[in-house]
Amino acid sequence: MAVVAPVYGSIKPSQKQQLLESNYLNFTDGSGNDFAQQYLPEIYEAEVERYGNRTLSGFLRMVGAEMPMSSDQVVWSEQNRLHIAYDTVTKATETTLTFALNATAGSSFVANVISKNQTLVVIDPATGQDIKVFVTDSVNTSSTLATITVKPYTAADMTALSATAGALKIFVYGSEYKKGTTDADIKSVTPSFTQFSNSPIIIKEKYAISGSDTAQIGWVEVATEDGASGYLWYLKAESETRLRFEDYLEMAVVEGELVSGSSTLGADGYKGTEGLFAAVQSRGNVLNNFTANAGLAEFDSILKNLDTQGAIEENMLFLNRQTSLDFDDMLASLSSGANGGTAYGLFENSAEMALNLGFTGFRRGSYDFYKTDWKYLNDASTRGASNGAGEVGSGIDGILVPAGTSTVYDQILGTNIRRPFLHVRYRASQADDRRMKSWITGSVGGAYTSDLDAMEVHFLSERCLVVQAANNFVLFTASA
Repeated sequence: MAVVAPVYGSIKPSQKQQLLESNYLNFTDGSGNDFAQQYLPEIYEAEVERYGNRTLSGFLRMVGAEMPMSSDQVVWSEQNRLHIAYDTVTKATETTLTFALNATAGSSFVANVISKNQTLVVIDPATGQDIKVFVTDSVNTSSTLATITVKPYTAADMTALSATAGALKIFVYGSEYKKGTTDADIKSVTPSFTQFSNSPIIIKEKYAISGSDTAQIGWVEVATEDGASGYLWYLKAESETRLRFEDYLEMAVVEGELVSGSSTLGADGYKGTEGLFAAVQSRGNVLNNFTANAGLAEFDSILKNLDTQGAIEENMLFLNRQTSLDFDDMLASLSSGANGGTAYGLFENSAEMALNLGFTGFRRGSYDFYKTDWKYLNDASTRGASNGAGEVGSGIDGILVPAGTSTVYDQILGTNIRRPFLHVRYRASQADDRRMKSWITGSVGGAYTSDLDAMEVHFLSERCLVVQAANNFVLFTASA
């Protein structure tokens, strides 16, 4: 006869009192019968922020501005130097000086605008000697050579000055005329400027999630870095996509490169954009292997160079960790007063005060500097990737950015205007503002644009960086 097995499984009797494994329900084997159904784990309902605030943006918000533009290109003009000076000058004879011209106007074009009766200082940089001379004649002896005939103001002549070709420097400091003379020989000097340009690039990002997964509830409450919270994981994923995109907006204009003629990207229709690092490397000052803790001599060389440029009094220093610490060590070593080798001079010589050697601002000469750590140079997922700690910074140790504004010539307005040294231009018009666009497509999340059972969040921006007066910027690099 047939035996009907009980639905709860078989129970095996035992001839003696003992526990058998088979006499108990099994919660650990089989599909769906896992550990989580047997025991309730102790779950922390909040994520641990092991990397802290992971966003990198904020640099441009501190030092720059954002302005709309309505073209594929932004062009600006920067004033050239006001005074007349020439280097690479040659002493042809004891009474004549020559320097090279260029018949075709361009980046290397040199014009002779020195006039008769002007007075010059002739400097020999090799020896530091100088002599004041009066210009008796100034002509272009050929399409490529200017000749200046001079007479010294003193008994000394130019004998002591270097005869090496291109070794001298001259500049105009005034003029002198006799009574009752005309100014017919004065050469009119037209103000000159240099044009620069940059083009915006289009930056995109997207986050997609199926309709089903938008309803998934997790055990862990997620909190986004922009303030939202909940148990729906997609809230965090969407927020992190947005934050990553905001970082891209800054990183793209910091690291951007223009497509060169040797790259095949140009033929593919890409043009690139000139970023901050590229602009300073091309038109600014680059200091290789700078070590602040070596003392003031190297830092003072920066100040002397700034003196020859715009001499902007207030400057920002954005540094990686090691370079920032080097600055702290340099400044701490200079503070007056000490107690057992520990300096308190910059803190009113008070040993009772909390020792703080994390300098944020200091003054040297006529310049004020405000120092801050730049997270972008320290983060292991960006420029700090060289060693995971950001001590070297993958070739970039920091950058000096002048504060305030500079004067540029606006060709549309036909006048000089003031703009921040560093600012972003983004495409915008009455039809479309492309500073930072975001929109949703699909059939989930409030969007009903297609039959796609998903939510797709799109991000887009079109922008470029304008680095004005790059000659006032200094880029600190780890190697030559």
